[in-house]
This record gives sequence, C-alpha cells and structure tokens, in this order.
Amino acid sequence: MSQRHTLQVFEQYQKSRLTFVQAVADLATRPQNIETLQNAGVMALLRPLLLDVVPSVQQTAALALGRLANFSDHLAESVVRGDILPQLVYSLAEQNRFYKKAAAFVLRAVAKHSPQLAQSVIDCGALDALVVCLEEFDPSVKEAATWALGYIARHNAELSQHVVDAGGVPLLVLCLQEPEIALKRVAASALSDIAKHSPELAQTVVDAGAIAHLAQMILNPDAQLKRQVFSALSQIAKHSVDLAEMVVEAEIFPAAFACLNDPDEYVKKNCATLIREIVKHTPELAQMIVNAGGVAAIVDYVGSTRGNVRLPGIMMLGYTAAHTESLAMAVIVSKGINQLSIALNEETEDHILAATAWALGQIGRHTPEHAKAVAVANVLPKLLQLYMKTNMSEDLQTKAKKSLKNILQKCVYLPVLEPLLHEASPNILKHVVAQFSKVLPHDPKARRLFVTSGGLKKIQEIKAEEGSPLAESINTINSCFPEEVVKYYSPGYADELLDRVEQHNYKA
Repeated sequence: MSQRHTLQVFEQYQKSRLTFVQAVADLATRPQNIETLQNAGVMALLRPLLLDVVPSVQQTAALALGRLANFSDHLAESVVRGDILPQLVYSLAEQNRFYKKAAAFVLRAVAKHSPQLAQSVIDCGALDALVVCLEEFDPSVKEAATWALGYIARHNAELSQHVVDAGGVPLLVLCLQEPEIALKRVAASALSDIAKHSPELAQTVVDAGAIAHLAQMILNPDAQLKRQVFSALSQIAKHSVDLAEMVVEAEIFPAAFACLNDPDEYVKKNCATLIREIVKHTPELAQMIVNAGGVAAIVDYVGSTRGNVRLPGIMMLGYTAAHTESLAMAVIVSKGINQLSIALNEETEDHILAATAWALGQIGRHTPEHAKAVAVANVLPKLLQLYMKTNMSEDLQTKAKKSLKNILQKCVYLPVLEPLLHEASPNILKHVVAQFSKVLPHDPKARRLFVTSGGLKKIQEIKAEEGSPLAESINTINSCFPEEVVKYYSPGYADELLDRVEQHNYKA
C-alpha cells in the first residue's frame, strides 16, 4: 500500500469520526431522537472519542454527551455509570478552551438533575477543576464553569458548602466584574443559588463583597442580568435582619422601584420579591421602604400585574401592614386595600387568594378604623364565600377564616356587618353577633336601624347553646330593646297572635 493511499485511509477515518460525532450532536438537539440514540448504544461509542487525537472530535463528542445528559436524569446516570466524568475532569486541566467549555457543559448537564447526580460530579473531583476554570482568560470558559457550579449549588446547602469550600465564591464575585454580560448573568445566578440555602452561606457571599457589585447592576439595561441580580439580593436579604440591612445599606432604594415597571415580567417579580424579603423582618426596615415610596410603588405594581407575578407585591403589603398600626395605615392611605380587593375578585388560584386574604386580615386587625377601611371595600362577603366554599384548599379556607375573624373582632361599623348575619356560618356568626352586642347598647340610632333592617328578627332566629358566648351576645342585644319588641320579632309570635285572635271573645 502506497504512503499516499495510507494517508487517504487515515484522513477518511478522521473525517468519519468527526462526521459521526457531529451527526450525534445534531441529532441530540431534538427530543424525538434521544431514545433511538440511546438504544443504538451511542454512549459507549462516544466515550473513546473523548480521548481522540483530533481536538474537534473530542470537543464535539463532549458536546453530544452533554446534550444527551441534559435531556433526562436517566441518560445523565448513564454518563456517570460509563465512568465518563473522570475523563472530563482530567481534560478540564489539560485541554484547550473549546474542550473545557464542552466538558463543563457535560458536568453541568449531569449535575442539574438531582442532588445525587451533583454529588457524583463532586466525587469525581470536578469542583477543583471547575474553580480553576474560573481563573481562565477566556470568558466563555469561565461562563461554562460558572453554569456548572451554579447547577451543583442549587440543590441543597451541603452541595453549596462544597462549592464554597473549593474557593468558588470569591472567583464568582470577580466574574460579576467582568465586562461580558453573559458571564455576569450566570455569576449572579450561581451566587443566588449558593445564598438561598442558609444564613451562613448567604453571609459567605456577602463577605466576598457581592452586594456592592450586584447593587451596581440593578439598572443595567439587560433584563436577564437584572433578573439574576434581584434574585441574588433577595436570597441574601431573606435570611436575617442583619443581611437585609446590608442590602438596604447598598443604597439601591428608591432607584430599584423603577424596576417594578420593567417590561420584563421576571425583573418585576424579582424586584417585588426583594422588597418583600426586606420588609418582612422588622418595622424599621418596613418603615424605611415606606419612607422611600415603596408602598405606593408596590400598590401600583399589584394593580398592573396578574397571577404569580402579582403575588410578592400582595405579600409585601401584608408584611408591611402586620408590623404596626401606622404601617398598616400607610398601606390604607396608598389605596392598597382597593388593589387587594380587586385581586381577591380577579385571581383564581388558591395560593394567591390565600395570600390576598391574609394581607387584608393584617391590615384590618389593628383598630376599628383599620377594620372599617377593609370592610367598606366590600371584601367581607368575598372572604366569607372563600371560607365556606368546599372546593377551596385548606390553606385558603384557614386564611380566609382567620382574616374574617381578625377584621370582625375590630369592626364596629354595623352597615357592613349586617349582611353577614344572614350569610355567615355559625363559627363566623358568633363574631358578627359579638360586634353588634358591643355597639348597640351605646347607639340609639343603630338600634332603630337594626330593627327596621330586619337584624333584630334575624337575631331571634339564631339557635344558640345556653351559656355559650353567642347566647350571651344575643342576650346583650335583646336587652337593648323593649321586651314586647323582642317578642314581636321572635319566631312563632305571629302564630301566637293569630291564636289569640281566634280565642278572643267579642263583647258588644
């Protein structure tokens, strides 16, 4: 065989290998092909090509494996069982930047599915190799490694701690400072995934100086970056008062409120979530947000959003109002009750309705003035309806009942209570009747109206157990009226009168 012919054979072999891995990588992008590729044993065929002498064959084989592993946990487990991960980790330190990107993609694709698979990636020594990649000159290698670290950290605190122990956090903060937007995005996302698990992990992120760099990017024009920035700040702020104060001290307010009107739904939602996570901690933090104009901004936000995007705004109003009477009044003055009332009538998902009911209860529970402000928005019948409907979730029914109780126990504005006399179930009715028993003894005009509107008649129809709080409230109400009036509206009194008519003897 001539030398020329021999070279042609080798070239053909090299071309065939490259064509094969390119074809597999292309087929693996379409879900309908995955099962066929798996049944054909493509994993075993790709594995030796990771060590091919031709760099483009190596890189494309790794890319194909990554796409397959990305598709399902079953295929990711096949990569682990095939002992492919140690080869990839070794190559991360030895190969060129293109291969490093592909290898990091495979590690990310395996780690994303479950804590167990992420642990397999750690067990093969990938963390140290990925952290070294964060110091690479090429930003795309840093980006690929950051993705992988984020997918490992997102599962639980233990895996996140491994990333921290490998020295990943300071380098991720450095990645935030790189000019490439894509790298900034994934670095913010990875830091968010680390910080979310515990106060200790969030403190590690803070100690590395992350807050200052994240705060500088809240008004960046890139929507995807802002999503991750607000998410990371939220995950830090949620854990403790100290961490929330550190976020506030970065002076992101009131500038951040502008992002509540961002065209991107996730930017809006994550910004509202951050505000919620701050105000929930203390009255002082809530007051700071109120002073900066945060309640008015959130009320507008609740009015302009729907569904799960609306939810953090609803909860922010509830947390703010829960702290003190004055903060609850700030929500009322900003017309928060109107928007919560609209949400209560518009939303259909139980968890959003439950949050709205809870928020209204937090506003109305402070004083008669607060309760009246909630009651006149006509939310009490809706709360009663949500509580009494049998097809609602238990959480929604519990929160609707508790909110009703909180508002009713403070409400002394009788016109809004009277319809509930005719509609409420016994365990809500006792609270309604109790409020009438508090007001009627001291208000002659209210007593007159109570008779003419049919309220006194309804009270006589209520069956209460002797000695119960409900019976005591009824007795208090009845004692406000002349005995003959009470008797006149008692059930059966009309029949009694008719009997007396029949028995009456006419005297000429």
